[in-house]
Amino acid sequence: MLDFAVYDMCYELQQFYHWFLMSGIAEQFGSGDYRFLAGMSGVELAYEVLDTSQIAYERRKPCYSADRSEEYWTGWALAYYQWETSLTFREIEKYIPITEVCGLYSPYHEMDIRQFSDKMNELYMKAKKGTSLKILRKYAGMSQRELSELSGVPLRTIQQYEQQQKNINKAQVEYLVRLSKTLCCEITDLLEKTK
Repeated sequence: MLDFAVYDMCYELQQFYHWFLMSGIAEQFGSGDYRFLAGMSGVELAYEVLDTSQIAYERRKPCYSADRSEEYWTGWALAYYQWETSLTFREIEKYIPITEVCGLYSPYHEMDIRQFSDKMNELYMKAKKGTSLKILRKYAGMSQRELSELSGVPLRTIQQYEQQQKNINKAQVEYLVRLSKTLCCEITDLLEKTK
C-alpha cells in the first residue's frame, strides 16, 4: 500500500499515512478485519484509503518492481510490530512517526524482524516519557496521592508502577479495577503494551 501510494500515486509518505490513520481503515486493519488483511492487495487498500478519505485521484496502473522499496518494507515491518504489540497504528504514530520508521530501513531490513521490534520498543518507551498509568493520571489532573486516596491503591504501589519498579501488567486485578474506575479508562489502557 505505502509503496504504491508513494511511487505510483506520487503522494508523500507522511500525507498518505495520515489519510490511512484518519480513514478508520488503520483501526480495522489493526483489529484483524479480514476484508483488509486477506481480501485486498496493497493497491486495492491504497485506493480504499483514498476513497474513504474522499481524496480525488486518477486511477493508475501499478508498476511492480522486483526490488522492495523502503516504503514497502516500512508497511510490512510496521504491520508486524502492530500485530506483535497490539498497539494501534495511531498510538505508534503518536510516538514514532512513519518517516522515522522508514528511516530504520537501513540496516533493519536485513535483520530478523524481532530486532526491528526491539528497536521500535526502545524508541516507543523513550518517546513516551512515562508509563501509561502516569500519562493517564496526569491527563486526569491528579497527583499520585490524590489517585491513591480516590482509588484506595497504596501510594507506594502507584509510585512503583509509575517508576516501573513493579510491573503493572502483573498487578492485582483489584488494583487495576480501582485505578481504571478512578481514571475513567479501560483496564487495558493501564497496561504497558510493549513486549
